[in-house]
Amino acid sequence: MLGIERCVVVQSTCHGFDNSVVADTIAARGGAYRGIALAPLSASDRTLQELHDKGFRGLRFNFMKHLGSAAAIEEIIKLTARLAALEWHLEVHFDSASIDELAPWLLRSATPVVIDHMGRIDASRGLAQPAFRALCRLMDDPRMWVKVSGSDRISRQGPPYSDATPYARLLVDRFGDRTLWGTDWPHPNNEHVPDDGVLTELLGQIAPSESLRQALLVENPQRLYRFPALLGTETRPEPAS
Repeated sequence: MLGIERCVVVQSTCHGFDNSVVADTIAARGGAYRGIALAPLSASDRTLQELHDKGFRGLRFNFMKHLGSAAAIEEIIKLTARLAALEWHLEVHFDSASIDELAPWLLRSATPVVIDHMGRIDASRGLAQPAFRALCRLMDDPRMWVKVSGSDRISRQGPPYSDATPYARLLVDRFGDRTLWGTDWPHPNNEHVPDDGVLTELLGQIAPSESLRQALLVENPQRLYRFPALLGTETRPEPAS
């Protein structure tokens, strides 16, 4: 309904390390979907290869208190050498209060790193807040990527999340070749369920030019997730006028 042709499904914490539901979804979509898995540090190379063969292209670790304890960051960084062998990336989800602790370790990653939801900064604290400045410094490293998703999560004003837009816009302006977007559907562990149409309409403010939207919605995910050849005419959501 939103005009999205291809998709990346991130394994939900509620399913733990059983990635079969995402694998089934990828298989049902005939190459139009990719997946990000959850797996323990002890996962064998064979297990990771099997996930790769099913269409997974990265491994996610959470550092959010409500999602339970995460593996030690130093051990996760050791794992990135094995991810690099598969051309996978590391995806991390953390609260802005953790960025100073995690950033030095993330800079040691052997593979690209994707930061979820703009580092979960607090949109009410302004662009000059220390956490956002730290995120931008981290993004200066060419291995770092960021999702300009989760406007509803960082907003303190509610729909249409106008206080969150300047952060996403700045990240797209400065790091346009390493930004990604998504609705974050079905919005788990959220205080309210946002309207995905409202989130999609923010694209006109987050990436106001056709070239920025093309990079954000097509070229960047194509490069990072290594989708197969385009399936016919590429379609992408356009913001409402």
